[in-house]
Amino acid sequence: PPPPPASPPALTPAPAADEEGPLPLPEAGAPGCSGSRPPELEPERGLGRLRGGFEDEDEELEEDEELEEEEEEEEEEMGHFSLRLEGRPDSEDEEERLINLSELTPYILCSICKGYLIDATTITECLHTFCKSCIVRHFYYSNRCPKCNIVVHQTQPLYNIRLDRQLQDIVYKLVINLEEREKKQMHDFYKERGLEVPKPAVPQPVPSSKGRSKKPLESVFRIPPELDMSLLLEFIGANEGTGHFKPLEKKFVRVSGEATIGHVEKFLRRKMGLDPACQVDIICGDHLLEQYQTLREIRRAIGDAAMQDGLLVLHYGLVVSPLKIT
Repeated sequence: PPPPPASPPALTPAPAADEEGPLPLPEAGAPGCSGSRPPELEPERGLGRLRGGFEDEDEELEEDEELEEEEEEEEEEMGHFSLRLEGRPDSEDEEERLINLSELTPYILCSICKGYLIDATTITECLHTFCKSCIVRHFYYSNRCPKCNIVVHQTQPLYNIRLDRQLQDIVYKLVINLEEREKKQMHDFYKERGLEVPKPAVPQPVPSSKGRSKKPLESVFRIPPELDMSLLLEFIGANEGTGHFKPLEKKFVRVSGEATIGHVEKFLRRKMGLDPACQVDIICGDHLLEQYQTLREIRRAIGDAAMQDGLLVLHYGLVVSPLKIT
């Protein structure tokens, strides 16, 4: 039998112009308002936009939190005392390098008192640096460097030390408030003992040389007053069996008058490389000198007969020690 005729679609009356009512739904399969999606997908697309907006906001919040955490970490790191070393500004992208103070501590400590350097003083022979008060006190009972044990000076080790002001400035810049604490301790020390606090030396202005007569230049070389005895060491010969030795290169020596003949003998042994079995006899005039006699006593006892052009003349010879013969 023939199929029944399709029933015509129901018609919905359109609302009047002044009445409000629901809009007519389009038929199934008809294109929606977007022209590309069916009407039933429009709510899902709106929800997707809302979800995407929420996700973007969450990502921005997470990024802000990460930035805040990084800033807090940087502030904590800067809170710790560190040395900021800046390289040459050749490149704007060059980053600063942070070094902990503990890495530099071994270079700014005094090996005698184990504290930070105060009035840094360097030994010119080995370039080791100590506090001024520490090294001066050490030289009261020793003439050797407390770090490498070399002989600084035979009789006056204080002649071979110098203040290292550049190193001291570096120490004061590295260690916060060290200079202020040191000044306060010094002030309290003098105040407790009723002494006047010494004032720092102020550099005086250089006077102008205009209108002043020029003075002849004087020698900058100054002989310390302690080295008041000049010697002339004359070699008179050596016996057979004394072994090989080096001739003395410089026979003019300036020493303290408190030096003994024993000091002169040690000087000759070291400079000439003498064998321990070799004996050194030192003579002044017709007198064989003993090791305990000081140069000032010899000059006073012998008088002008021992002098030559202001020099104390000592003759020395090498003989075989009696212990070796026996």
